[in-house]
Amino acid sequence: MNSKMNKRVALSTALILTCGTLAACGGGAGGKNAAPAKEDAGPTNISIAMTQVGDIPAKDNEVQQLIEKYTNTKLDIQWIPNAAYNDKVNVMIASNDLPKMLKVQYNPNIVSSLRSDQFWEVGPYLKDYKNLSAQNKLFYDNISVDGKIYGVPNFSDMGRASVVYRKDWLDALGLKLPTTIDEWYNVTKSMTLNDPDKNGKNDTYGLMLFKKYNEGAYSLTTRLATSLGAPNKWAVDKDSNFTPEFMTKEYNDVLKLFKRLYDEKLINQDFAVFDSTEADKLFDSGRAGLKVAVAQTGKSQADRLSKNDPKAVVDVEPIKGPQGIRVSGEPGNSGFYVFPKSSVKTEAELRKLLAFEDKMMDPDAATLLMRGVENKHYVKTSDNKTEYKDFTAFQREVKPYRDNFPYVEGFNVLPLKDTPIGEKGVNIAKENNKYIVPNPALTLTSATYNDRGSEIDQMIADAQTNFIMGKIDDAAYQGEIDKWKKAGGDKIMAEYKADYLKTRKK
Repeated sequence: MNSKMNKRVALSTALILTCGTLAACGGGAGGKNAAPAKEDAGPTNISIAMTQVGDIPAKDNEVQQLIEKYTNTKLDIQWIPNAAYNDKVNVMIASNDLPKMLKVQYNPNIVSSLRSDQFWEVGPYLKDYKNLSAQNKLFYDNISVDGKIYGVPNFSDMGRASVVYRKDWLDALGLKLPTTIDEWYNVTKSMTLNDPDKNGKNDTYGLMLFKKYNEGAYSLTTRLATSLGAPNKWAVDKDSNFTPEFMTKEYNDVLKLFKRLYDEKLINQDFAVFDSTEADKLFDSGRAGLKVAVAQTGKSQADRLSKNDPKAVVDVEPIKGPQGIRVSGEPGNSGFYVFPKSSVKTEAELRKLLAFEDKMMDPDAATLLMRGVENKHYVKTSDNKTEYKDFTAFQREVKPYRDNFPYVEGFNVLPLKDTPIGEKGVNIAKENNKYIVPNPALTLTSATYNDRGSEIDQMIADAQTNFIMGKIDDAAYQGEIDKWKKAGGDKIMAEYKADYLKTRKK
């Protein structure tokens, strides 16, 4: 960092010492106003377990030194390979051999540990930290357990779904982006049959399906159906009854759309065994025109397609339906940090750790995480933006820290200069936060789902594929839903309702 940053670091450190601790100078959780105890002005030692990203950074590297200097800490980082991370975390928790900060994923094992009083509840303290408390409340709701917050998220965009599309094809066909079931059919049909690339061949598709089109938090069916009015995975009514998305009209309208497109050979007939990466390749080679995807992927799609067709025009827009923009909300984190009571003994020590997380979102630290070191990894531009100078070095030296500490693109950092579609994708993902449809069951517990969820999810996923391909009709598909209910679906709905009511009472 430059001399200006060093001066800011010195000033920040002086302010910290004036406060007496790394924590906020205000009152404690719950409005306590006790005077802060005198603290050692030396660095705070923090042991952390985090995910290895790329190669493990060299000991005492420049980036870590700058982080430590700015936050007045000494970091002892345990880098754990991603493939072994969750297993390693489970062993650490079981043996009670825990660092002061532990990065975890929201899953049944972690939820059980959080309920067992092994970790600090941090929710009441967050208001005292300006950067942490400035973030969307949904980030914290999405990691809550029984209505309580036990950690600080590694923030990620919650509303990334968009439409990446061939604007030149749409313009040539005299069409606009679809916002209804009928428009999705018409645009897909036109892009498939009406030779949008003008090469005289019948070799294009509007929309591609792939084998996991209906699975997971980011499924195509969920994203498209939510934009058209369906719930995000689950709906909850005024009586607290839960209904899965696939039992709603809007979701089933999407399945019927896919079936119609399949019957008329307007989508790829091999979708049930077709990988999503292959669908991307067809878009990249100029053979597909529509894609429901992460907004920021518009740039990479445009870049790859330009190598095959320099005249092609790719654009990205928010996904819209009859009610306007409506986006299925994602969890909004790549894990979150919890603070074990066995290694963090006092509230004062907890506050130091929360203050460290908060300071990592200050302008200087946020810029370091998101852009790197000025004049080494990035430079400032004449229009008050930032631009990578050595992105390869950033990926190697900075990304391991960026991917493990809290940051929000656009918060306390200058914009990144990019291609127009790159900047547009970033802005769409940010603006989409206003139009998120949350999954009301995201943090609820169902013993049946924990035990057998993947098995009975697969029942429905397979039934939907068989319906689209015409292997079963409407009545048979409804029969599969009835089987799902008997196999555990009814219990899941009842257990979500019970947990929802219990959580709301707290």
